[in-house]
Amino acid sequence: MAGRKSKLNQIIAVGNGEKSRAKKVMTKIYQKLDKDVLFSGISKIYEPIDEEGEQLPREEKFVQITVEDSIKEVKNVLTGMFNIVATQDIANCYAKAAIEVDGKVIASDVPVTHLLFLEKQLEDINTFVNSLPTLDPSEKWIYNEQTNCYVSEEKKTIRTKKIPEVIVKYEATEKHPAQTELIYIDKAVGYWHTVKFSGATTKKKRDLLLEKIQKLQKAVKYAREEANNAEVEKSDFGDLILDYIFE
Repeated sequence: MAGRKSKLNQIIAVGNGEKSRAKKVMTKIYQKLDKDVLFSGISKIYEPIDEEGEQLPREEKFVQITVEDSIKEVKNVLTGMFNIVATQDIANCYAKAAIEVDGKVIASDVPVTHLLFLEKQLEDINTFVNSLPTLDPSEKWIYNEQTNCYVSEEKKTIRTKKIPEVIVKYEATEKHPAQTELIYIDKAVGYWHTVKFSGATTKKKRDLLLEKIQKLQKAVKYAREEANNAEVEKSDFGDLILDYIFE
């Protein structure tokens, strides 16, 4: 394998193409294997008993495909695909890079497979943080250690109650009694002292978390690209395995 080096990102680029090509070839061969007629041939030559007998044309049908040809075709396409996948899998064991944010190394020697895992997880964490509720900006909040949540400033409001009251519309006279009417008036009867509690977080804190996640996402992608840029030895595992099976 010496001297047969390539970049891991190049191997990844062709890997899916090799898998797709192998699948198409295998499907095509499977379809042929179901048709016994393609593997069969015949040659029939008619010979009359005497020279004056009827002459019939020769009948021939050639074999269109052989098992050996099928094996050769399968071996060729699988060898290429096996070698590419083996090269990538082996390289993934050694391809590593550091995750660095703002000049600080967060983690070093992170395998490329774990970097791929982190990319997906960071997408989920970003969605989670972006969904966190934030405090109502119309209130002034203070974090309270005892209640383990935010507490608003106390607001004092008046409580009113409708109180019945009789008013005299017309005073009594010698001829007519007084005319009165019962009405209800709003009268202050007390005060509400209201304090609100909230388990939400500040918008500033949520934005800070999102900023850190986005920086880390960029750093992980950069690290993955760096790891995938490593030189790798091309594997010949496919040759070894398929030679063992078919030879």
